[in-house]
Amino acid sequence: MNSKVEQISASTICEVIELLSPATDDYLYVYDFGQDHYYISPHARQRFLLSDYSFHNVSENLKKAVYPEDFPKLRADLNEILTTDRCTHNLTYRLLSVEEKPVWINCRGTVVRDEAGKPLYMAGCINEIGKDQKADNVSGLLGAASLKLYLSQYKESFPAGFVLRIGVDNLKGVNARLGIEYGDLVLQKTSEFISECLLPGETLYRVVSDEFLVVDFEGRRTEEGKELYRNVRNKIHNFIIEKNYEVLFTISGGVLDFKDTDEASYSQVMKYTEYALNEAKRLGKNTCYLYNTEDYRRFLRRRNLNLHLRQAINNHFEGFEAYFQPLFSADDHRLIGAETLMRFRSEDFGGMVSPGEFIPILEETFLIVPAGRWIMHEALKMCRDVQKYLPDFKISINISHVQILRSSIGREILAAVKQYGLNPNCVTIELTESGLLETDTRFTTLWAHLKEAGITLALDDFGTGYSNFRYLTDLQPDIVKIDRTFAAKAVVDEFEFEMLSLFSKMIHGLDLKVCVEGVETAAEMEKLCQLPPEYLQGFFLGKPCPKEQFIEQFVHI
Repeated sequence: MNSKVEQISASTICEVIELLSPATDDYLYVYDFGQDHYYISPHARQRFLLSDYSFHNVSENLKKAVYPEDFPKLRADLNEILTTDRCTHNLTYRLLSVEEKPVWINCRGTVVRDEAGKPLYMAGCINEIGKDQKADNVSGLLGAASLKLYLSQYKESFPAGFVLRIGVDNLKGVNARLGIEYGDLVLQKTSEFISECLLPGETLYRVVSDEFLVVDFEGRRTEEGKELYRNVRNKIHNFIIEKNYEVLFTISGGVLDFKDTDEASYSQVMKYTEYALNEAKRLGKNTCYLYNTEDYRRFLRRRNLNLHLRQAINNHFEGFEAYFQPLFSADDHRLIGAETLMRFRSEDFGGMVSPGEFIPILEETFLIVPAGRWIMHEALKMCRDVQKYLPDFKISINISHVQILRSSIGREILAAVKQYGLNPNCVTIELTESGLLETDTRFTTLWAHLKEAGITLALDDFGTGYSNFRYLTDLQPDIVKIDRTFAAKAVVDEFEFEMLSLFSKMIHGLDLKVCVEGVETAAEMEKLCQLPPEYLQGFFLGKPCPKEQFIEQFVHI
């Protein structure tokens, strides 16, 4: 053992640690075995669940600070140091943060022994191995931790300027086709191209694996940020040409004006720019999106509504309601049946939420599958209950194309019809033409199966822009429902009325029935009955309402 090392006392090392602590982010420590005393950099107390930065009874105190699953291996390692001649300590384990969350650390140390080999103390360093890197060696840029430090100098508000977040589109695809090394080259070249386009005073960071962030505190406008993005994109385009299109990749960008931040915080900059970049990717990639506060608020509302819908479904469909809109015969205005409509109510969103808002979310998240199953059962229960008073009462159920693609909807419908003791011909399935475009062959198979069982079909929203007449001949639906927008034009415009009349004659010529939706006035009803349709539906005749109100208002029991 080196005698000079032995002459350095543990207390002296404590003084050195106290001197060096402000100059490092890591945590220096000394463990005096003879005094059973532990001393660590004072700022460790602010990070970890330590009783203090200086304490005795080391084993018991460390037991409280170390993640329970990891303490046995730490104790075993320390015992080995005390019972063998090993002079090094190098162990990876977890400490508990002050929030009592596990934090991965690497603890290294050198054991100082006396001439007889007895361990006197151990001195070393603890560093967080999961902590954000300050720099990135692939791109050669400073990292997210450095960006956070840079932004932290501003306490209340940021200076005028912008931030541009750039992301490489589909880097995973590049890695999969050409290897990670080529993917690293893409990142390096993207970094170089951004750096070449920077203006004086602008700084560049690599914040995520395939994303970069430019900060401009020079008062430049967001239009200049978008111009910076376009310049980088052009350089990438030229690079791809030079490489003979060996690889194709694009970049997307999100620009944030610092005046749109509520506070000078790193987290807000990252949150807003992540949203802006994701919007650019959602809009088709290879483009740049300028952050807009109102767009972001709508995004938050949509995200929160998504969460509420999921929770409502998991909580036995709390907030979901089944409404029913009456369907009448056109000749004698007799009640024929009802269309089932899904509604959702939440006080967190001001009461009733528009179907135009929540239905697309259900479809995008596939939550329409359980929600559609629920509304189907509500509809069939309604039909069973009303048929006690009106034996010929029919019920219509809207089916989403997502249900066709993501569930066994055909079997579910037939099983439910049997469960409620209904005749299949009193159940009508409605699907929009837009849905048919996406499910063509799947729906053809489904419809053949349902038709064979006696279920009828209504083609909804006819005349809204698709109007593929092939569906009329191939599928031969029982009912074609003329959309309100088409019907409303026909009431006020003779040319549109003649067009609608021709459609009606053609539909009748195929031995199909016509239902006109959205009848809102007596004049409209009188005009549209000239077509003539078989069925009428609309606010003038009856608005959608809950089951009890429907029965009281239209069944008259």
